[in-house]
Amino acid sequence: MPRPPGHGPDFEVRRQKIIDTAAELFARQGYAATSVNDLGRAVGLAKGALYYYIGSKENLLIEIQSRVMSPLLNRARQIAQVDADPLPRLRLLSESLLTIIYRRLDHIWVYEHDYRSLTGDELHTLLSQRADFEHLITGLLIEAADQGSFRLVEPRLATLQFLNLHNHTYQWVKPGGRWDPAYLSREYCTTLFRGFGAADDALRNAEEQAAAFKRDRPELSLDPEAAWEPAAVGR
Repeated sequence: MPRPPGHGPDFEVRRQKIIDTAAELFARQGYAATSVNDLGRAVGLAKGALYYYIGSKENLLIEIQSRVMSPLLNRARQIAQVDADPLPRLRLLSESLLTIIYRRLDHIWVYEHDYRSLTGDELHTLLSQRADFEHLITGLLIEAADQGSFRLVEPRLATLQFLNLHNHTYQWVKPGGRWDPAYLSREYCTTLFRGFGAADDALRNAEEQAAAFKRDRPELSLDPEAAWEPAAVGR
């Protein structure tokens, strides 16, 4: 949602905190079961003052979905365009996805469970973004098979395997716990790539190239939010 005219940085800081609180409540209670009054009590604002910051309850859901999908899709597009073999690019995309899951667990819960509460153009936009993200993964999987790194795989099924292994991580992961995004990404991709028929030396090369990418290309940080401007969401 664009920033209303005439509002300074303090307004935006407060609005972002309200979105954070909304994500926490929606993740715990569900979007449909959380009222505007519930949110108002949680942030210490009357309903009228709350609407001044958020416009509508659905706008909050739009913001939460965008906080996940916009930076993730932007980063995935950058990684897909890097001049490198498909395996290290898949590995980097994997780590980027897991990084945003770690960073925004409440948002991911809402993203996975409540996106169908969006309507009209907003739902269409989100579904289109999801399809674009899946298309990038599919393209890299096909490229890996075409160059002989993977056995011949059914692209849609391979894409679903990639997504399913990553997307349920939010249900059990504990940030600051035993495993960080880089470790999980390495283990997930080893499992997937071996299943797709990659040779041991291809796995080693993918890790080495991914490490070199992270070292030599800091402008493409694996943190998907690093290059994201929150104020641009919804424009």
